[in-house]
Amino acid sequence: MRDIGIDALGAAIAAMEPVHRVGRVRAIGRGILQVAGLEDAAALGDRVAICRAPGRLGGEVLGLGPEGTRVLPDDSVEGLAIGMRVELVGRNEIAPDAGWIGRIVDPFGGPLDGRPLLPGPVPRPLRGAAPAAATRRRLGPRLETGVAMFNTLLPLVRGQRLGLFAGSGVGKSNLLGKFARGVAADVVVIALIGERGRELREFVEGVLGPAGMARAVVVTATSDQSPLVRRRCAWAAMAVAEHFRDLGAQVLLLADSVTRFAEAHREVALAAGEEASLRGFPPSTAHLIMGLAERAGPGPEGAGDITAIFSVLVAGSDMEEPVADILRGVLDGHVVMDRRIAERGRFPAVDVLRSVSRSLPEAATAAQNALISEARRLLGAYDRAEMMIQAGLYAAGSDPLVDAAIRVWPALDAFLAEDEPTDHAASFLRLAACLAPAKRS
Repeated sequence: MRDIGIDALGAAIAAMEPVHRVGRVRAIGRGILQVAGLEDAAALGDRVAICRAPGRLGGEVLGLGPEGTRVLPDDSVEGLAIGMRVELVGRNEIAPDAGWIGRIVDPFGGPLDGRPLLPGPVPRPLRGAAPAAATRRRLGPRLETGVAMFNTLLPLVRGQRLGLFAGSGVGKSNLLGKFARGVAADVVVIALIGERGRELREFVEGVLGPAGMARAVVVTATSDQSPLVRRRCAWAAMAVAEHFRDLGAQVLLLADSVTRFAEAHREVALAAGEEASLRGFPPSTAHLIMGLAERAGPGPEGAGDITAIFSVLVAGSDMEEPVADILRGVLDGHVVMDRRIAERGRFPAVDVLRSVSRSLPEAATAAQNALISEARRLLGAYDRAEMMIQAGLYAAGSDPLVDAAIRVWPALDAFLAEDEPTDHAASFLRLAACLAPAKRS
């Protein structure tokens, strides 16, 4: 069994509180509890524990006022009664540790894989602040990804924040798994927010595999858990990533998905009395998403970086829906996955023409940028003429650019599906070979 460490054990003992401030449930209604006795001790966002039989039910302070403390429980209020004891637990924190690598944890830092797990020696605020803008480094060098498309046309650099916009069933989880296994990083932190319960082991064992889990921390909250827990999952994963970044590690953060994070916040915000506005989302959603994204990115001098990939569920490829629109504005690039590409069997089903990496042109040499531009030009020409080509209506010689695009299309499309673990220099050589037939008259 892994050595638990004296520091972690000492921190766990030090965190034990011999005395708790206690209140009582005064009213129960529409999922919110009114608690008396904590008004002068609780702070907004503090955690509480409702003592019921059997066990204890967690909750979070959503409001404070002369009428008492408003608490949103982590689960259904069914079975709760007036007069039940409510203990003030304290601030919303989490204490990551190096011993969490290779483990699956819940948003509170508890183990989900059946083995003991102790917190680290120093707790961190769940909603920490991003590093000061003036102290942050610029984006770093290009990262090897193990996927030909991202080694060439859509480069990923250290500290970049990338959005992965996809509908359901187009291979998003498999692409995230490839990133978890192939992207150069010291630690990979994965947030599975609101996923179906059966998919956890499938992702860990089938998609990540032993090689991926060996350097990963998986933080998960399933779809049947309360919105408080699902929302907390994203913050907890970010706090874990920040812990390793502050130790000087290069961290890859994969958050799946920001959409479910925003939906969980919507439930919490509406329960707290906030009005809906942005297609049903409360106004605080924009700040919440931007605050989460800003915590990722390059660290200050002396620290590591958090390279982040945030997935967004876009129904019907609607890139203008609120969550996608908010997130796209604060990222360093976006990758759009297309169902039509998935349906014809090419994975990753990324629409290169609709995708952008804002690390270019700095992330590539002049020769590499020329290859990227040529590939995009030919892909665009084929895309514009594809309907005519497939229908047999295009006559060879009508457009020299389309003729060139037709010649390179089979090899170029196959190249976009490659995921051999080679470096970007080798990937660019293969891209150049794919584009060579375009130069024939």
